[in-house]
Amino acid sequence: MKILMVNKFLYPRGGAESYMFGIGKRLEDTGHEVEYFGMYDEKNIVENKDGLYTQNMDFHTSSLKKLFYPFKIIYSLEAKKKIGKVIDRMKPDVIHLNNINFQLTPSIIDAAKKRGVPVVWTLHDYQLICPNHLLYNEQKGGICEKCVGKGKAGCIRDKCIHGSTVKSIIGAIEANFYKHRSTYKNVDAFICPSAFLRSKLLEGNSELFGKKAVVIRNYVTEKKLPENAESNFDFPYVVFAGRLSKEKGTDILAKTAKLLPDVKFVVMGDGPEKAAFDNIENVVATGFVSGAKLDENIAFAKALLLPSVCFENCPMSILEAEMFSVPCVTMNMGGMAELVEDGRTGLLSGGVDAESFAAAVRDILSDEKRLEAMRENCKKKSEQNLTLDTYCKRLLKIYRVAGEKQCRK
Repeated sequence: MKILMVNKFLYPRGGAESYMFGIGKRLEDTGHEVEYFGMYDEKNIVENKDGLYTQNMDFHTSSLKKLFYPFKIIYSLEAKKKIGKVIDRMKPDVIHLNNINFQLTPSIIDAAKKRGVPVVWTLHDYQLICPNHLLYNEQKGGICEKCVGKGKAGCIRDKCIHGSTVKSIIGAIEANFYKHRSTYKNVDAFICPSAFLRSKLLEGNSELFGKKAVVIRNYVTEKKLPENAESNFDFPYVVFAGRLSKEKGTDILAKTAKLLPDVKFVVMGDGPEKAAFDNIENVVATGFVSGAKLDENIAFAKALLLPSVCFENCPMSILEAEMFSVPCVTMNMGGMAELVEDGRTGLLSGGVDAESFAAAVRDILSDEKRLEAMRENCKKKSEQNLTLDTYCKRLLKIYRVAGEKQCRK
């Protein structure tokens, strides 16, 4: 098959990019033709044969002049025109979308529809039902579902996008614009990495997503530590790995560390809330860590901590920790609760607060025999998780079904 992968970023940046590069390479290795479309950047590691990309633009940091000129973050004529040229030359059997809003924009769906090419979209967040994509209000510090299945005025009123009235207005306009144009009806299949995400989509629009949204959990790329690998720390510890931001529960994590002074915390990551861990004696803040060292720091931990206060979709950190037989302590909400079997592969916090989370961390460390049983359960569960090969086989089936639907239109 000929597959055109689409994502705003075409270089390693986060989970969406890792996902796309992984399946793209595996599909190529098994004889399929894969090309890519997105924004231009010197760091890009994939391409299309036409060398066509959109201008690089960051919605979150661009000046207001750039944001409003010429409203290209809502409907990009540039992206529509350029991807149209790639489609005309490549003649793909399917277009696979990932993160596109605010930079590429769903205008590219119109380009695909015009040429009769089926579209499959993997949803990495809640962008189709929430203007800020998280179902979380950073200003109020809590879950927000005001826009699910309703108008988007709440986003403007609460300044849901980075506390900015202007950006929130743009986000609300974008959401309503595509709703009223019925653009998303031209997508043939939506891939949801969690059942929770699918349930929220149905709350938002059951008519649109009811038959098109399918659940496929993210794949896990097998990793193994060298036989002579050793811990980078000379003490037992629990570990956090991720962006240090409010929605990731950094405030709860910092308070938990203070409530458990006898427990060592290794905090890996960077972000706007990194100062929260300053001057906490039992916290080792490593900054951003990647590659083999990241794997080692997770593999030798007593437990992985994921205190997110937003609805995580399908956190790869949990799946990867299970691969190293490391149980997880996380919140009983969103896709996190789907991945952790409470009492078997980890513990779910009794509440979304530091006291409850600290109690769960204390609990998991209190019984070494039970902790070892959890490790064994994690190992068994990891063996049942989707491999990249299995995932791609399911994906190809979705591509073919999408193509058949397009032929019937």
